[in-house]
Amino acid sequence: MALPGCLRSAAVVRTLAMATLITAVLAAATGDERRSSRVHEHERPLSEHVHDDDHDHEFDHEAFLGAEEARTFDQLSPEESKERLGMIVTRIDENGDGLVTETELTEWIRHAQRRWVLEEAERQWSSHDLDGDGYVNWAEYKNATYSYLAEEDPEDPDGYRAMVLRDERRFQAADVDGDGRASRNEYAAFLHPEEHPHMRNLVVTETIEDIDKNGDGFINVDEYIGDMYSEESEEGDSEWVESERKQFAELRDTDGDGLMGHDEVAAWILPDDYDQAEAESKHLIHECDDDQDGNLTREEIIAKYDLFVGSQATDFGEALMRHDEL
Repeated sequence: MALPGCLRSAAVVRTLAMATLITAVLAAATGDERRSSRVHEHERPLSEHVHDDDHDHEFDHEAFLGAEEARTFDQLSPEESKERLGMIVTRIDENGDGLVTETELTEWIRHAQRRWVLEEAERQWSSHDLDGDGYVNWAEYKNATYSYLAEEDPEDPDGYRAMVLRDERRFQAADVDGDGRASRNEYAAFLHPEEHPHMRNLVVTETIEDIDKNGDGFINVDEYIGDMYSEESEEGDSEWVESERKQFAELRDTDGDGLMGHDEVAAWILPDDYDQAEAESKHLIHECDDDQDGNLTREEIIAKYDLFVGSQATDFGEALMRHDEL
């Protein structure tokens, strides 16, 4: 059963964390990069893993392959990983000149993410299109998603109602033609609003609602810090607290009123000048471009196969032979 949309909140604060961390990689910076805990089930712009200099490449695997294909590769031997990676490189190198450019790699990463979004929507489709008419209407989604909550939690009607109302608002925003039902594309926008420009305002609104503890419609510095990092993991670390307060004042609160409003939150979580796929492409090239020509050869990619696809010989991956779908 799919989680309610409100439990898969549209907050994409991780966008900022990834931008900061990837920039740090490109600048060869060091230090303990902290990250937001606001990571939710359906919002994986490139990966459910936050990028970190010392990570074991899960982020890169999922960014390059998509989440499902990354799990497929996890069960391959090194030799099999290299062989399949070589097949993928051939597809990425669109002009066949033997070099993977930043543009080609960026477009491939976008392709992997688009495929994941559509596959995720398709996986949920049959359980919500109850009458089989090729659309999911609001009643179908509500009945399939929330009926069990009404039965199991009759003591909490307000909490239940808030979840339903929030998802209904998102459903209406995704229903571009306003006919009260969602096509497959509209349903994908409902599940993954961060991937659809017309849902941008809703993403920002939901983020504010999640972080705004005092209900004033804004995010103050304490709410900002409290949401970004848990007290347990950062207790007593006054240096980072002061650093974040300074960043809030100098970078986030652009009008200096002590609060982040809608436009300021939008600039924080969905910055216009930040392209996640492009940033990940730059990172991969930085890590693998041995001759420093700004491109990747097949040999350079294969040499760092673990960075791109991994190979842990686990028992994942029943879709082993899906190379034609990559």
